Amino acid sequence: MEYWIDIILQFFVFGFAGWCMEVALKYRQYHRFINRGFLTGPICPIYGFGVALITIVVGNLASVESGPIMTFALSLVICGAVEYLTSLVLEKIFHARWWDYSQKPMNLHGRVWIGNLILFGLAGVAIIHVVDPAFFELLGRVSIVVRRAATLALLAILAADFVISFFVLKLVKVGVDSSEADNTEQISLEVRQLLTNRSYFHKRFSDAYPDVIYRTERVQARIAAVKAEAERMHQEAEKRLEARAGKVAASLEPAYMIRADLVGKQDELIAMLYDENSASDDMKRLKAEIDRQKERLESHVLIKRPGGRR
Repeated sequence: MEYWIDIILQFFVFGFAGWCMEVALKYRQYHRFINRGFLTGPICPIYGFGVALITIVVGNLASVESGPIMTFALSLVICGAVEYLTSLVLEKIFHARWWDYSQKPMNLHGRVWIGNLILFGLAGVAIIHVVDPAFFELLGRVSIVVRRAATLALLAILAADFVISFFVLKLVKVGVDSSEADNTEQISLEVRQLLTNRSYFHKRFSDAYPDVIYRTERVQARIAAVKAEAERMHQEAEKRLEARAGKVAASLEPAYMIRADLVGKQDELIAMLYDENSASDDMKRLKAEIDRQKERLESHVLIKRPGGRR
């Protein structure tokens, strides 16, 4: 029991540390205090949960392998999975994405990216091999009665905070689902106006995630329809270009080539039908006239043909 009390206290301590880091980063970005996190209180559960999970997993592997390399790998995988699943679950429940790494290199569906994963691994090594020994040694100096009382009090506060935050997010979900807008920017504006006109808890959440991306079925359907229409237009344009290219190629065929082909076929027909021995005088005169006209045509074509004499 004492072990799990210490793990829960570790969750709260590092959840608070993560909240402080988030506040500092956003202060640097927006130059003002922003109470970050899903909860109203000064805690980001995702950080506390990640650290506690690393401590539990690596602690159970101590008899097998607990060196820095294994710690780095486990921390990278565990924290990456926690961040990915948290993003996925929150988006599925509340139709909004709280962070998006789509513009970052080597990202997975915009939920995690390689830069954060490496930092998770390095932080895990520091926590397991440097911070945790000192943390648990210091915690062991506190009476178990005090630790148990602190744990119960913090869990009660966390539960109340979770309930309040859940209902705030439910209001966000209602605002997103009821919006008639067909783009996330307009939905964000409507939700911000909805939250601003309510209590401190609602306003706090509105400020906590200024870059939140709202995703509704309407927006997703709109994006899919636009992509489908663009693809259809692209295919139709390609077909028109192919048809036009065929017509242009046919129109560019020289007339002398068409005449030569026609004369050649006429010669084949005459050869099939004309017999010098059995032909009448009229047929012979007509054959001679055809040969003479063909020579004239060939001379004319030679003059007009590119590269011929002028």
